[in-house]
Amino acid sequence: MSIEYTVGSMFAGIGGICLAFKENGCKLIWANEIDKYACKTYRLNFGDDYLVEGDIQTIKAESVPKFDILTAGFPCQTFSSVGLLQGFDDPRGNLFFETARIIKAVHPQVVFLENVANLIAHDEGRTFEVICNTLSELNYHVTYKVMNAKEYGNLPQQRNRIYIVAFKNKKYLSKFRFPDPIPLTRTAFDLFDKDRKDSKYYMDGHRMWDRMMEYMNDRKRVYRFTDWGLSRGMEGICPTLLAAMGSRFERIPFFYDDYSVRLITPREAARLQGFPETFILPKENEKQVYKQIGNSVAVPVVSRIVQNILAALPQ
Repeated sequence: MSIEYTVGSMFAGIGGICLAFKENGCKLIWANEIDKYACKTYRLNFGDDYLVEGDIQTIKAESVPKFDILTAGFPCQTFSSVGLLQGFDDPRGNLFFETARIIKAVHPQVVFLENVANLIAHDEGRTFEVICNTLSELNYHVTYKVMNAKEYGNLPQQRNRIYIVAFKNKKYLSKFRFPDPIPLTRTAFDLFDKDRKDSKYYMDGHRMWDRMMEYMNDRKRVYRFTDWGLSRGMEGICPTLLAAMGSRFERIPFFYDDYSVRLITPREAARLQGFPETFILPKENEKQVYKQIGNSVAVPVVSRIVQNILAALPQ
């Protein structure tokens, strides 16, 4: 009988990382998330047995149970190339040290971290150096890799993220390797519904409509507005889904369907992150759902890493 490893999740969001571990036979015993809307979505899908809603900075380390694997998708906006790049100068960036505080208290066998790819380059590499040095000081052995969802998850989304895996036992690190790339066998359009959607998703009459019609000359691409104007994705590939989808509808990718130009729906966005159709999305407050999905992870990429983590541990 194989060992059932236990997992605790910080900055759990709607549970993308948790889902990947659960799919691979791990037992979730503790999770923390501050956003009340994300907590609602999490509870719809995982129940309310172990989720602690609130600010991690107010949670005493001794109240956190012991578990084998700690996961943390600590806030990434401060390190993002599309953010303000403040990093540790922003209070959200300092939340990495809350992760370190919990690691020090729990002593998990494995630490799994996810963040934006720009974390490596932020502040000329000093931010990433601090993170790696902190883990080393806590007696962990670290490896990492930048992986794109379209190359490692068979997801037609341009999503570069850094994945950090740290083992308490160096022997297990020597047995671990990140997954190899896999072929992309589908396009974003394969994940989009074919039926006509509610009128709120269509962009007819948009103030930039004329400009859109001039620019959108390729129906095999997905488009989006950025701070610099209208942009197009690679053929068949959706641009990176962002948390900003929840604050400005123009940040939601859009494309030509059989009827007009329309925004992708929350369910389509969830598919682009690899969430199964059975994953429940709240029907109210769509802005928050878009934000939650943009803040989440490419589930199949994480799941493949989890498989390799578990293969490196005793069975």
